[in-house]
Amino acid sequence: MNYYSLNHKAPNTSFKDAVIKGLAPDKGLYFPESITPLSKDFFDNIDDLTYSEIAFEAIKQFVSPEIPEDVLKTIVKETLSFEFPVVKLNDNISTLELFHGPTMAFKDVGARFMARCLGYFNQNNSEEITVLVATSGDTGGAVANGFLGVKGVNVVILYPSGKVSDIQEMQLTSLGQNIKALEVNGTFDDCQAMVKTAFLDDELTSKMQLTSANSINVARWLPQLFYFMFAYKQLHNKYENIVFSVPSGNFGNVCAGMMAQQLGLPIHHFIASNNANNVVTRYLTSQTYEPKPSVQTISNAMDVGAPSNFIRIQEIYKNKFDTLKDNLSSYSYSDDETKEAMLEIYNNYNYVADPHGAVGYLGCKEFLVKNPDSHCVFLETAHPTKFLYVVEDVIKEKQPLPKQIQAVMGKEKESIVISTYEDLKSFLLN
Repeated sequence: MNYYSLNHKAPNTSFKDAVIKGLAPDKGLYFPESITPLSKDFFDNIDDLTYSEIAFEAIKQFVSPEIPEDVLKTIVKETLSFEFPVVKLNDNISTLELFHGPTMAFKDVGARFMARCLGYFNQNNSEEITVLVATSGDTGGAVANGFLGVKGVNVVILYPSGKVSDIQEMQLTSLGQNIKALEVNGTFDDCQAMVKTAFLDDELTSKMQLTSANSINVARWLPQLFYFMFAYKQLHNKYENIVFSVPSGNFGNVCAGMMAQQLGLPIHHFIASNNANNVVTRYLTSQTYEPKPSVQTISNAMDVGAPSNFIRIQEIYKNKFDTLKDNLSSYSYSDDETKEAMLEIYNNYNYVADPHGAVGYLGCKEFLVKNPDSHCVFLETAHPTKFLYVVEDVIKEKQPLPKQIQAVMGKEKESIVISTYEDLKSFLLN
């Protein structure tokens, strides 16, 4: 499979080069040259397939021929070493739990898959690769865990100071080894801008091989399509008109779901559920796309003012606004509404949701008002104890800490504070 830049001013390239480069030379995101739908038999017989078998068939065309099938099967199996249960709340709403991995966030899948692909590509390479990644919360921990100890790969994580939860911060600052954390005086958008600037800095790129582990990287983004297939396997015999409500920040997750739809997965509709950072919600009303500086919320992983992956979504639907709107709705909710939803979910269903999942739940409720025959699945993207103080304050109940969270509690934080791109550049060069 070859990939082209969505800015259309750079040569097409292989999966391997797209993974290693992260971003195209013309600043564009890479996108696959073709998408071949899976056979009808695949979906008819999905109940007979394991998660690893489903994922292998779904991702194979996007990584061939650079990764041999036997290697890919191993990568997929190692990536998917935990469960992805769907939990029913009522006849119209379920939640897909994506927090059973090592860092208890949905990004574990993409980070583990990418780390193994990069490790395979770099196994006989004497040159080191530096993975440069910006995080608004969970990406950093997932990438740090996924790449920890990978030979020939150094990881540098930028995160906004004071704008991630305490547990998220510990997950990305306490591992050591080949993982370095830079605490940025600014927002996630500032972190992301620094990363993108670094990729275009000839002085840097002439001296080191940089790549990104944000969802701009195809190896981080594409494996997220697995979730939607796993949920479909669990639900298709019970419900028609399956709709997914995706808490959306950089829009990689909902975009990956749309790729699953392009592969033939019968998804009826998508909902991009936003917090106050609602550029796409406004776009679907006005047809005017106006990124704005991000604002801080209790659902911090969605605090993104300029979502990188939205251009991929536009490409999937051939830049046709009406086609996009037929497949995507978007709603926006305040912190107060999010807290009310968390309490409602707890009181009505005895289920503890994190703030991001609560935003997804609100998207389901709003969509179902006009589409009552749908079954809506909201993605619970992180374990509620990653946002312990918010959750316990809202539901007024102490929450037990899972072993993955206990493992980072009390560890020593190691980070370097930076304020400008020049600070980042100096760190990387030295």
